Amino acid sequence: MNIKQASVRLTRWHGGQHPTFSTITREMKKEGLRPYMWENTPNQRYGVRSHGYHKVLYVIEGQVEITLPDSNQRMNLRAGDRVDIPAGVRHGTIIGATGAKCVEAALVSR
Repeated sequence: MNIKQASVRLTRWHGGQHPTFSTITREMKKEGLRPYMWENTPNQRYGVRSHGYHKVLYVIEGQVEITLPDSNQRMNLRAGDRVDIPAGVRHGTIIGATGAKCVEAALVSR
């Protein structure tokens, strides 16, 4: 299932197995991305911001909520889900009640 809202694309995990760091980073590297992992404690919040690059983010463990204030939308991501946020799109992030581990990369135009 793909959801397209304010040019942000959410792709739900459809794999038969629980997603792992190695599975997700292998897929990202096939796309030419250079992923790195980060993790946060429960209920961490990041204020609304935008980036000068296209952001690709996968959740490995836990839950992450992406808020899109300009379109008044919220996306709840769980393990394996991917969100693509184009450069310049304002978004905020709220980490779920159990914390989260994510893999992220910048998609650079060539």
